[in-house]
Amino acid sequence: MSQWIATLPMYNVTPCHAAWWRALLRDTLEAFARAGGPADVALLDEPVGDLLALWCREDLLLSQTCGYPYRMLGLAGNVQLIATPVFDADGCDGAAYRSVLVVSARAFANGATTLAACRGLRAAYNDEDSHSGMNAFRRAVAPYARDGRFFSASKRYGSHLNVLRALGEGTADCAAIDCVTLAYVRDALPELLREVRVIGMTASAPGLPLIASRSLGEALAASLYDSLEVARTADVERARALRLRGFARLGHDDYALIEQFSRDAAAMQYPVLA
Repeated sequence: MSQWIATLPMYNVTPCHAAWWRALLRDTLEAFARAGGPADVALLDEPVGDLLALWCREDLLLSQTCGYPYRMLGLAGNVQLIATPVFDADGCDGAAYRSVLVVSARAFANGATTLAACRGLRAAYNDEDSHSGMNAFRRAVAPYARDGRFFSASKRYGSHLNVLRALGEGTADCAAIDCVTLAYVRDALPELLREVRVIGMTASAPGLPLIASRSLGEALAASLYDSLEVARTADVERARALRLRGFARLGHDDYALIEQFSRDAAAMQYPVLA
C-alpha cells in the first residue's frame, strides 16, 4: 500500500476530545513507524457520510467502529480486529460497556422512574446502526413491549448529544446513551444533563472495536496493538482525560453477543424500536 489512512471518529464528544483522540492516534502511528510499520499515513479529519465504506477501505490502517456494524452489517468479514479500549466510566467492566437508560426530568417527575414505567413515552435514539443507542435499548425494552410496541413514538436524532438535547428540550422522553459518551458529557458538558435523569442500565456488551484493513497482515496488526499502548502511556494526563485505562484483545466471537441482543428482541416480537 503506497499510503494508508487513519481516523478515530467515534468518541469526539467535544472539540477537546477530538483533539486528544487525534493526538493519541498520531502518537500511535509514530510508535508504529518506529516498530517497522508504514510511515506514510494520512490522518483524516472527522469523517462524514458513509462510515461503513470508510471502514471497508483497503488502505485503512486504523479506525474505530461500533460493534453493531462490525457484527451485524458484515464489517467483520472485511476488516481486522486490532483492539478494544478499556475505559474508566460507570457502566464499563474491562473491555465491556453498557448503555445508560435516561429520561427527561419532566418524565421522571411524572413517574417514569423505571424503564417499565416509560410505556407510551417518546423514545429517542442516535442511529439505526448503533448498538448503544438502538440495539441495546431495543433489547432492554423488549420484555415490556406488547404487540411489537412500547413507545408512542420513536425518533432518530443522529448523535447521542442530539438525543440529550432533545430530552433537555422536552421533545423526547426516554433514551439509551453509551456510558463512555455520558461520562465525557458529565466531564465537559454537564449542562446537557440538568434536565436528564438516569433510571438504569442495559446489559453489557463488548466495547467499540479498533479495526484495520485485512491487508495490513497479522504481524503488523500485533505491532499496531502494542503501539496503541505505547501512545496511551506516553501522555498520562491525556489518557486520564479520555478515561482510557488500556486496550484489550477480543476476538470476533466475543462480538456475537451484539447479534444475540438483536435475536433476543426479535424472539420477543420486538424487532424494531417502537
